[in-house]
Amino acid sequence: MATVTDYINRNKERFKDELFEFLRIPSISTSKEHKDDIRRAASFLVGKLESIDLDRVKLFETDGNPIVFAELMTDPEAATVLVYGHYDVQPPEPLDQWDSSPFEPSIRNGDIYARGSSDDKGQSYTHVKALESYLKSDEDFPVNIKFILEGEEEIGSPHLVPFIEEHQDILECDMVLISDTAMFAEDTPSLTYGLRGLAYMEMQVMGPNRDLHSGVYGGAVDNPANVIAEIIAKLKAENGVIKIPGFYDNVTALSKEDRKAYEELPFDEEAYKEDLGLDALHGEEGYTTLERASARPTLDVNGLWSGYQEEGAKTVLPAEAGAKVSMRLVPDQDPKRIAQLFKDYINTIAPDTVEVTVTEHHGGNPAITDLTFYGLKAAADAFEAVYGQEPLFAREGGSIPIVADFQRVLDAQSVLMGFGLDSDAIHSPNEKFALKDFYRGIKTSAKFFEQLTDYSG
Repeated sequence: MATVTDYINRNKERFKDELFEFLRIPSISTSKEHKDDIRRAASFLVGKLESIDLDRVKLFETDGNPIVFAELMTDPEAATVLVYGHYDVQPPEPLDQWDSSPFEPSIRNGDIYARGSSDDKGQSYTHVKALESYLKSDEDFPVNIKFILEGEEEIGSPHLVPFIEEHQDILECDMVLISDTAMFAEDTPSLTYGLRGLAYMEMQVMGPNRDLHSGVYGGAVDNPANVIAEIIAKLKAENGVIKIPGFYDNVTALSKEDRKAYEELPFDEEAYKEDLGLDALHGEEGYTTLERASARPTLDVNGLWSGYQEEGAKTVLPAEAGAKVSMRLVPDQDPKRIAQLFKDYINTIAPDTVEVTVTEHHGGNPAITDLTFYGLKAAADAFEAVYGQEPLFAREGGSIPIVADFQRVLDAQSVLMGFGLDSDAIHSPNEKFALKDFYRGIKTSAKFFEQLTDYSG
């Protein structure tokens, strides 16, 4: 009798080759030039899902990039798991900092190097292969499963929420399974039960109607580059506290239990600094590094531009300057409210010597999963069975805005079962994903579906 594990072990090389084929598609959602590549990635998934004979596989068109849906309904009495993932990726730039081509996967020291290897093609593909392994073995698949795989996560999922609101009937489920997070450390499985939200803003400072000679006009005309630097300096105090009035009004304070859980995590601050090439860390006063990085709200400049950038000197007073700012949010902060508070504050502190425009790009709500939820318990059992140790439970500093929307629209909690690492350099050059965790991810996913029957009956 061929078991699921037998099938996975026999097909490891093919699974890797398929993932490499997937990773070679430059499905960059931020660039219109890659529209055809986005569709190729979606078609790749459709083909793989169709090949394992599900009840239904469909490519849904949206006003943006297509959404891949699939389902297998085995038993109306069994639990239904909705697997969410995304097939779009971040731009690979700066290209000169990659040690190998970002869209030609390579393996070095046991890691797969390619854009999207960890975020999120490699991780989400584990569930496709776990399902195949069940259906091609002699074991019956124990639950119902649905897939929703989108191509716009890296641009804020603008068409996903309308899609799930319109298709609640076909997306009905008992839980959502997501693998787009990280384990706490190598060989240390962990389940993420909290995610921060996001408010992403852009500031544009316009001064004179053209660039000016700094010798002729300097001192008489306010410099937009100076102005934006002064505005940014007023956003945070030296102790790391954000100075926007009302910013902390709805922040849910960390409980004693929360802080105790952080203390129990095996965190090496010296190794953390060494990995980042830093001599010292900085953040909000009164909180540990882990608390700052995952359980407290933040404000950071993500991009800053103005003036002459080329080689040599050019004595110019720039006509404009700009900055992009992200704010990570925690329960119970509302991204729309925070965006408005940001706009109001900028308008208050901006001088009348320039024109300042503030634009809200996208955002998402923070999310928390109940630690007593049976889906988390099944995932913990699955991790322990495959990795040989009990998983840790931790919050993560990043944002997956759709998690809160799944809870709001479908009334479904999410199981965040990540197989990557924080050191995987997602969104950065040399993104990687451990090959062993790609394989262990497939096995853990399969075990999770099995364990669900112990808790759901």
